Amino acid sequence: MDEIVVIDLFGEEFRFKPDKQVENPEQVVQYLKKYIKEAEELFQNKPSSKNKIVILLLAAINLSKDFYELKVQLSGLEKEIENRVSSLIEKIDREIE
Repeated sequence: MDEIVVIDLFGEEFRFKPDKQVENPEQVVQYLKKYIKEAEELFQNKPSSKNKIVILLLAAINLSKDFYELKVQLSGLEKEIENRVSSLIEKIDREIE
């Protein structure tokens, strides 16, 4: 089924067809809207069409920062798991010999 996702940004609707690898595109939209809302709160009393771009840019920067931090955490976790697996394999090999 080809799902079309609708996102409302600043009173305008945008439609897109998510990549097939995205399991829950509605959750992705809600996550994005959360970041936009947080950024928007910084500009509450300053209406301007330029602020929309700044808000979206700030949301994108914050998303990128969080994504980078998660990638670093994942990399550390992968290294830790690799070290533990290697250690277990060595112990098993010693017991076999």
